[in-house]
Amino acid sequence: MGIEFILNYAIEHEASDIHITIGRPLSVRLHGVITSVGDKNLAPEDTEALAKEITTEEQRKRIDEVGGIDFGFTFSEKARFRVSCYKQKGTYAIVLRQLPSKFYSFEQIGLPTQLTELLSRPRGLILVTGPTGSGKTTSLATMLNYINENFARHIITAEDPIEFMHPHKKSIVTQREVGEDVPSFSEAVVKALRQDPDVILIGEMRDINTMESAIRAAETGHLVFSTLHTTGAARTVDRIIDVFPAHQQSQIRVQLASTIVAVVSQTLLPRIDGKGGRICVFEIMIATPAIRNLIREGKTYQVVSEIQTGTRYGMTAFDDNLKKYYQEGVISYDAMIEVAQDPRELAEKALKGMPAPAGGKAQPAKK
Repeated sequence: MGIEFILNYAIEHEASDIHITIGRPLSVRLHGVITSVGDKNLAPEDTEALAKEITTEEQRKRIDEVGGIDFGFTFSEKARFRVSCYKQKGTYAIVLRQLPSKFYSFEQIGLPTQLTELLSRPRGLILVTGPTGSGKTTSLATMLNYINENFARHIITAEDPIEFMHPHKKSIVTQREVGEDVPSFSEAVVKALRQDPDVILIGEMRDINTMESAIRAAETGHLVFSTLHTTGAARTVDRIIDVFPAHQQSQIRVQLASTIVAVVSQTLLPRIDGKGGRICVFEIMIATPAIRNLIREGKTYQVVSEIQTGTRYGMTAFDDNLKKYYQEGVISYDAMIEVAQDPRELAEKALKGMPAPAGGKAQPAKK
């Protein structure tokens, strides 16, 4: 079973991820569930042979030195994969994430079209947050592609690794890979400011230097996009502020309040409505004057209330979105409660006029 067969299998079955590790068969993630392919457990020589098919000698040397590497590659124009090749128990292991081969519209991924109005802004910070595998990269690619198709801008991305390949359309797109084209995210942002950018995408705000650089770039007249592994707009704001030393937090709060444009927090949940696959559940915060004031004053605990009453601005509260999908019969009660920000309150709201889960077990909602 060579790597070409494995990649073709993943493409044909629309697997999101491929897992190659010793002691169990080749495995793929289908609609969020890991499934074995065949029954032959992989041996160390199997994983090493597969690793050699997709890595260079230099890359394997790097794996031996630091324990693992991440990179992206295109498979014969069929699909693009993000790869993490690493050592575990002294043997090679590989995880490949299949990236969508096309750009999606706002309607297709479930984002409100009101967000497109924000993409014409000349400056500010737009964050897409959520756990690993929640579709953040796809949402960001949708936003950048919209800008690329509708505005004459210079878009600069710093990614680790490059995932979606953006061709030049109305905009010029410069994509830089951390570790290949530039040493770090923060360095990429600093250098980008000298390259006449209009839009800057930072793959991930991992450290204080990158966060500082992103906020500064947004302040100085650029539209900046990035991601964080947080859930909910309020937690995202708190996470950024808490990274900084106590004596800087007041200043960062003011800077963030003036630069933030929107926070899109999302997660993927399995569908139970017979359509298969997963659905993306969003929380969308638009930075209104009231929300900017709450951030400035350190009252982020009140942000959720503002989101709940801000539907006219295109805002959506995470738990309200969960309730909607549960009551429409798209997701299960268990899935809803598992990711809810306030499970108890949501359970009370969601079950009004709905059949209660029988026997303590979640039951699918009926339309």
